[in-house]
Amino acid sequence: MGKAKTSEEIRRIARAGRLVAACHRQIRGWLAPGISTAEIDRRIERYILSRNGKAAQKGYKGYPYATCASVNDVACHGFPDERPLTEGDVVTFDLVVERDGWLADSAWSYPVGAIDPRSAHLLRTAKGALYAGLVAARAGNRIGDIGHAIETFVSRTGCRVLPGFVGHGIGRSLHEPPQVPPTGQAGTGARLVEGMALTIEPIITVGQPDTWLARDGWTVRTRDGARAAQFEHTVAITKEGPRILTRRPRAPRRQR
Repeated sequence: MGKAKTSEEIRRIARAGRLVAACHRQIRGWLAPGISTAEIDRRIERYILSRNGKAAQKGYKGYPYATCASVNDVACHGFPDERPLTEGDVVTFDLVVERDGWLADSAWSYPVGAIDPRSAHLLRTAKGALYAGLVAARAGNRIGDIGHAIETFVSRTGCRVLPGFVGHGIGRSLHEPPQVPPTGQAGTGARLVEGMALTIEPIITVGQPDTWLARDGWTVRTRDGARAAQFEHTVAITKEGPRILTRRPRAPRRQR
């Protein structure tokens, strides 16, 4: 089981989380048909560095980019490239920021322009799956309760959870115990205690839950070519309930 963090340590993770959230806000503004994921990756790395952060994925086990950019049937860990995104694509950007030695992690799936109804359903389901898991991330519950909540939610939608791609503890290191599977049996696994910091990150597909690994050793694709989407937050377990540390602030209201 992962070591509980102090309130000061959670504050430091949250500081990294605010920069992660700001990165996703930038991505949302940049995304449009014609831009490449490589260009967004370069912009994000510059943005992180300009705010005294570090793109913690770059160099992790040899990974060469600041973000993972997974387009359409790429389930996760896609390499950014120079191909322009096209109208109707779905792309997931996953990124980790380090600030003053503490890390936060979040993935978000985005439509590129107008998307078809099936893709829109996928995005709604994937986002709902994340929040179903977050509701279960309460002190006194168990790890299996999170996966069970995700799986139960998705089972009603016609989509599928991709098994084997787990969330994890986070803090000084990117992957700390415990693992947080996106499927599970309620009432099983490690007990959630106040002070834990975790990522919850289910990957959902509109097709079959089978994948294959590309020759680059990182890119995971759905075997049937169906689209996949992922939403992920870093969350702290508190006595008041789950606290999202990578929440994107709402845009300010325009003055009339």
